[in-house]
Amino acid sequence: MAAHPKTTNRLLGALTKAEFKLISARMEATPLSFGKPIYEAGEAIKRIYFPESGIISLLSAVDEYSTLEVGIVGSEGLAGVSVFLGVDVSPNRALVQGVGFAHTMTPREFLSICKANTKFSLAVRRFIHSLLAQISQSAVCNRFHVIDERLSRWLLMTQDRMRADEFQITQDFLANMLGVRREAVNKAAGNLQGRGLISYSRGHLNVIDRPGLEAAACHCYKLIRQEYDSDGI
Repeated sequence: MAAHPKTTNRLLGALTKAEFKLISARMEATPLSFGKPIYEAGEAIKRIYFPESGIISLLSAVDEYSTLEVGIVGSEGLAGVSVFLGVDVSPNRALVQGVGFAHTMTPREFLSICKANTKFSLAVRRFIHSLLAQISQSAVCNRFHVIDERLSRWLLMTQDRMRADEFQITQDFLANMLGVRREAVNKAAGNLQGRGLISYSRGHLNVIDRPGLEAAACHCYKLIRQEYDSDGI
């Protein structure tokens, strides 16, 4: 699915130029600031986010003090998808993981567009399928694969959506994303850095050897990427 010339978001790219121009008047450009939550679990969804750049992490609570990332959303989709399924509260905490900006609109406006535009509604359905595949495969990965493989998968998925080799990330953030102690993240990142696959310093990570990182990742990355590609994302 090719994005519209005035948007890099794949779902908005399903609109014609005339439709996009009409909808643009109902959207707001909203900055995505690193570490900023856009929803809390159980909170009413007041805006639908269509990232143009940056990444939004979907987090589920492990206990009162920790969370685990279950999915990530970039310019291939939207945040607030439960509204499309008839639920107006967020099942997850949604946190900005990569700096960028998004077009936003109210849930009412979003549902109105879905109802009026069959092609757009189909694109949203296909995105939901891709997101569910990502979430289910990530659950398998978190249960069965070692931290080095999981970290490699996560970095590749992040790079795919950020479309950049370098991005901001902290060790505490990575530990929460992967559901492990900070010491385990330090060791895994050190292993990848020692192999010349990445460099990491002062909260900035750079992917140096993409093919090597793909080889270091578990098979889950390829399965998730296949869904990512099969939907034209």
